Amino acid sequence: MASLKELRIRINSVKSTQKITKAMQMVASSKLRRAQENAEAARPYAERMEGMLRAIAESVAGNDNAPAMLAGSGASDTHLLLVTTSDRGLCGGFNSSIARAVRERIAALQADGKIVKLLCLGRKGRDQLKRDFGSLIIDTVEEIDKGGLHFDDATAISSRLATMFEDGEFDVCTIVYNHFKSVMSQIVTPQQLIPYNVADGDDDAAQAEQSEATAIYEYEPEEEEILAHLLPRNLAVQIFRALLESSASEQAARMTAMDNATRNAGDMIDKLSLLYNRSRQAAITTELTEIVTGAEAL
Repeated sequence: MASLKELRIRINSVKSTQKITKAMQMVASSKLRRAQENAEAARPYAERMEGMLRAIAESVAGNDNAPAMLAGSGASDTHLLLVTTSDRGLCGGFNSSIARAVRERIAALQADGKIVKLLCLGRKGRDQLKRDFGSLIIDTVEEIDKGGLHFDDATAISSRLATMFEDGEFDVCTIVYNHFKSVMSQIVTPQQLIPYNVADGDDDAAQAEQSEATAIYEYEPEEEEILAHLLPRNLAVQIFRALLESSASEQAARMTAMDNATRNAGDMIDKLSLLYNRSRQAAITTELTEIVTGAEAL
C-alpha cells in the first residue's frame, strides 16, 4: 500500500492535471462558439454554389469541350486524398476517426489497383499515417488555422491542386474531413473535389435545385466558359468549407474530451482522498494501540 506521503503527492498531481484540463475545456468552449458560427455561416453559400454548378454542369457533361475539372483526365488510376486533421492532440477520437477512414479508403483503392497519394492538412494526420503509408505522403500543410482560417488559405490549396491536376499528378482528388453536426457528433465525410461529380452533391443543395426545376435559365456567356471560371472557385469554396467544418469539429471534440478528463480527474481525487483518509485513520489507530499497549505493560 502507498504511504501517506505518496498519496498526498499523487492527489496534488491529479489536482494540477484537473486544472489544466479544465482550462483547456474552457478555451475550447470559447473557440467552438466562433468556429461553429463560421462553419454554419459558410454552409448556405457552399450549398448554393454546389446547386448552381450542378445545374450548369449537367447541361455540358459529356461534351468534348467540357472543362477538365468536370470531364476529368479520362482515367482514374491515381487518387489524391486530402487528409484533414488538426495540428494538436488532446481532442478525443477526432484525428483517429479520420486516420481510420483514410486507411480503409487506401486499402480499398489499392485492392482495385489504384495509385494513392496523400496530402495531409494537419500534422496529426501525417503522424498517424506515416508508419504504414509514409511513402504515399507527398507533403504536409501545417498551422492552417494559425491566426484564424481565411479564404486565402483555401485558395492557396486549391491553386496547388489545380496545378497538380493540370500536370497529370493525379486523376481524382478527394478530401476527407469531419463534418460538424453537434458538440457530441462529428461525421467523417469524404467529398470528391476533382473531377467535379455532378451526382455527388449536397442533399440540401439538391433539394433547393429540385424546388427550382421549373425555372428556365439562359446563360451568358456559354456554359463552358462559365464553368471554366466557376469550377476553380467552387474548389476553393468547398475546401474552405471543409476546413471550417473540421475546425469546429476539432474544438467540439477537444471540449468534450477535456470535460471527460476533468470529470475523471475529480473521480480519481475522490478515490485517492478516501484512500488517504482511511490510511491516515489506520495509522492513527495503530499508534493509539501501541501507546495503550505500552502503558498497560508498565
